[in-house]
Amino acid sequence: MSTWLITGCSSGLGRSLAQAVLEHGDNAVVTARKLSAIQGIVDAYPDTALALQLDVTDHGQVAQVVKQAEARFGGVDVLVNNAGHGYRAAVEEAGEDEVNELFATNFFGPVALMKAVLPGMRTRHKGTIVNISSIAARTTAPGSGYYSATKCALEGLSRGLQVEGTPLGISVIIVEPGQLRTDFSGRSLQQSRTAITDYADTAGRRRIGNDKTNGHEIGDPAKGAQLIIKAVESPNPPALLALGSDGVKVVTDALDADRAQIEAWKKESVTTDFTA
Repeated sequence: MSTWLITGCSSGLGRSLAQAVLEHGDNAVVTARKLSAIQGIVDAYPDTALALQLDVTDHGQVAQVVKQAEARFGGVDVLVNNAGHGYRAAVEEAGEDEVNELFATNFFGPVALMKAVLPGMRTRHKGTIVNISSIAARTTAPGSGYYSATKCALEGLSRGLQVEGTPLGISVIIVEPGQLRTDFSGRSLQQSRTAITDYADTAGRRRIGNDKTNGHEIGDPAKGAQLIIKAVESPNPPALLALGSDGVKVVTDALDADRAQIEAWKKESVTTDFTA
């Protein structure tokens, strides 16, 4: 039996994953900013579930949650950094405070959680960290530059931890979901206070009220949760896991496009070496 600590469980993928982990027979520390939003999940599993309030931007609270998880279940075997939110703004439109909050939630919060669970994982020489990224780390739609930047940062750090953690028995899985039918593009979506007319045909088309994708996404979060459990339990966990047919297509298309750009300029690129 493994113990999972999952952030952002009030809805969407986090909620589906918490329910799936508990149904699977594992322990789950189920967290959200409001306990009332997750109490219904844990009530059915009094012996294996623990509901804790957690705002990932509060690093003192992060440390306390990990201590409570270790006290209740003996340690955290699997950390899932799922909490986060979207943000829409043209690069020029974004408010500094809005961007700071976005990075605090989507990047620095996960960093604090990783640093909090790693000492226990190192001691046990075992553990898995699952960082929920996005296909936005591969391709950036108009208005999503800052959101994509948070996910690129998370992936860069995750790859660093992959090479550092593997010799210590610690796995890191980067998950890049396609569009999941959750509240991500609805209730959870934020946008800049400022809208500049010149960006109406680019970032403006994806502002709240203009984007009609919410509720029509092809991805099933319950199926995504089951695949994450399968990946974590695999003898060879993937370093990168796409969710959904759209996720696979976006990732592979982006890789192909990058390779084509490198190949197109390879003859020129290699000329910047020192010559013998």
